[in-house]
Amino acid sequence: MTKFNHIVAITLVTSLLLSCGNKNTKKGDETMSMETYKEGTFGYDLNYLSTKDSLIILKGENDNAQIIVSPKYQAKVFTSTVDGLSGRSMGFIGYKAFELTTPDEHMNGFGGENRFWLGPEGGQYSVYFEPGKKQIYDNWHTPKPIDIEPWTLISATGQKVEMKKEMEIKNYVGTQLKLNVDRTIAFLDPNKIKSALGVDLSDKVKSVAYSTQNEIKNKNDFEWTKETGTICIWMLDMFVPAPKAVTVIPFNTGDEKEMGKIVTSDYFGEIPADRLTVKDNTLYFKTDGNQRGKLGLNSFRTTGIAGNYDPESKRLTITTFEVVKGGTYLNQEWNPTKNPLVGDAMNAYNDGPLEDGSIMGPFLEIESCSPAAFLKPGESQSHNHNVYHFVGESVDLDPIAKKLLGVSIEEIINAF
Repeated sequence: MTKFNHIVAITLVTSLLLSCGNKNTKKGDETMSMETYKEGTFGYDLNYLSTKDSLIILKGENDNAQIIVSPKYQAKVFTSTVDGLSGRSMGFIGYKAFELTTPDEHMNGFGGENRFWLGPEGGQYSVYFEPGKKQIYDNWHTPKPIDIEPWTLISATGQKVEMKKEMEIKNYVGTQLKLNVDRTIAFLDPNKIKSALGVDLSDKVKSVAYSTQNEIKNKNDFEWTKETGTICIWMLDMFVPAPKAVTVIPFNTGDEKEMGKIVTSDYFGEIPADRLTVKDNTLYFKTDGNQRGKLGLNSFRTTGIAGNYDPESKRLTITTFEVVKGGTYLNQEWNPTKNPLVGDAMNAYNDGPLEDGSIMGPFLEIESCSPAAFLKPGESQSHNHNVYHFVGESVDLDPIAKKLLGVSIEEIINAF
């Protein structure tokens, strides 16, 4: 990191914190300073995270829409808001992980509403299990470059940040993979949102959005092949669940013989029918944080878009991502006997208690993957993944849901 860019990073967050400390904001008759923001607000998370890292703040012209990015914590987008410091914090923050005196050997769940990971998690090409080890939780270890190691800040402005990381990771077949990762996060103002999604935003709808461009480059002196094993870019969005929150996933209809099954719904045991339902060409997945479950769609089935709606907070979240229809996607299941070249292009997850009653979150996730990176030395592969939050009354969010997800807000509310 250059001295200039380090100063930029500190200045962006420090200037914001100083403005918070010196200028109180009114909420009714109550005067609020930075220290009085309640847990769950953007101001609370900004204050907490600023003690851990020199953060990058991306924001719009009026300061209402803001995003927290952390180079130290693996280039994560930690959280965002549509209402400034006093507004709701959109991302899940794993406070418990920050307070550990010794890093967790399996995974350090710092959270983050958008994080970069590498796949596959399990299978013949897994980069989470050592060669020959049984693929069970006791042997599962997240690679340190995407778990606890800091990334390098390349540049930062008020609306874009670029970061990078050099990595060496061994896979399940024993190949030491060397790669460079470049990650760019860009703030999207309302005009860019309209251009990207083709939606008109009512003045009554508040929004915050960003794009992420993620690229890996083969730094080995050999090609990544079926014999050496390979990797994929894996993007995961962690949001706060709610009692009536529902993930909505449109899918492409068609013959299963040609397109495969609609959904894989048994990653952690079959998801019960009262938590996952199919209506016409849409999947509805209950994301209340009460029961662990994961599903996936292959590249023929996914439309490259998914959403989540919470009627309590009046939040509609949309994620879009690149999909190569018919591309080779890696199997992520913890089963090395399965074909490693047949996997899902997108996934959704709802957290819940484990058998011993412990829980990392709760949180919900929407995920996407790039195709398998069969790259020659020096070749690169990229994957674009974007996040949009809209907050407003259901009548104002309804046109957005219909346009992007093909269903109404009422249909989402009445899905279960």
